[in-house]
Amino acid sequence: MNKVITFLNECYGELKKSKWLGRQEVINSTILVAIVVGLAALYVGAIDWILAKGIGYFLSRGA
Repeated sequence: MNKVITFLNECYGELKKSKWLGRQEVINSTILVAIVVGLAALYVGAIDWILAKGIGYFLSRGA
C-alpha cells in the first residue's frame, strides 16, 4: 500500500510540473482537430464512393 501512495504522490508532482494549455489554446486545437477530421472523412468517403461505383460498374457489365 505504501508503494501505491508513493506512486500517486510522484504522479501528482509530475502533473504539477506540466504546462497546461489555456482556454483559447484548447478551443483552437479542438477546432483544428475537427477540421482535419472532417477533411479526412471527406477524402475517405470520396475514395470509398469512387471504388464502389467502379466495382459496381464492372460487376454490372459481367452479368
